[in-house]
Amino acid sequence: MEHPERTERTVPVERLQLGDHALMEAGDGESSWAVFTAYTRTSLARREKVLLVIDPDDLQDDEVVALLDQSGTGASAARASGQLALKRTPQMYLPDGRFRKERTIELYRAEVERAHEEGWAGLRVAADMGWAPRAGLAEEVLLDYEASVAPLFADPLFTAICWYDRQRFGRGLLDGVARLHPLRVAETSGTRADFVETLREAVAARQDTSRPTRITLDLRDLCFMEAHCAWQLISLAGSLPRGSEVTVHCGELLALVLRQLGADNAPQLVLDVLAEEGAAG
Repeated sequence: MEHPERTERTVPVERLQLGDHALMEAGDGESSWAVFTAYTRTSLARREKVLLVIDPDDLQDDEVVALLDQSGTGASAARASGQLALKRTPQMYLPDGRFRKERTIELYRAEVERAHEEGWAGLRVAADMGWAPRAGLAEEVLLDYEASVAPLFADPLFTAICWYDRQRFGRGLLDGVARLHPLRVAETSGTRADFVETLREAVAARQDTSRPTRITLDLRDLCFMEAHCAWQLISLAGSLPRGSEVTVHCGELLALVLRQLGADNAPQLVLDVLAEEGAAG
């Protein structure tokens, strides 16, 4: 069968809106979980339910929650309230050991309805697609499935990231999958050490213990910030002399994380918050 060509755009994971169907290609688990953490934190802040569909050999459920909690997502509380759900790929794609396209689509539609009935603003899914080569699924069957899920995204309550590991899928298949996803999630760039060192250098270059200092950071396009980096920002701002000011231009979600981690306790830190399209108000 022929598949329609679509214009693909690459966006930061926080910019995904309800109704978006996005592809994520990844080559290592660490960068993937950085994206999923940002995705989860964004979704929970918007009062949307999150469903992570994980490979059976990936982290255990408690390990997933602990990893998400390290970055200030509030995953433990969200799991307890039902806002965060974890499933393994066989539950959604191979419940009887066989893949059936229509059944899988209905399972996801039921999850959307359940999230709505529970009072959440929508459902966000991130699914590891590594089950397909394990099950010996033909590439044409997988592409047909990806083309067939489009009606799910006509419902403005549903968003999904399909995660394809480059080590498990060939380039030809990945190119075909990319044509069926209107969006691609941007990979995270930079490291914790790079961010912290740059921040310290900026503070050190302007700090004079006898005089207040003023620093401006434009983080409006920041895709992801680990809790450790956020704590470093708050701590370094709080260490500046009285009367100093570190102004951070950022989006609502990053501001929320900074405040949850104690930004209001550092009077030197000023958050200039830019409203984000689609964020809950």
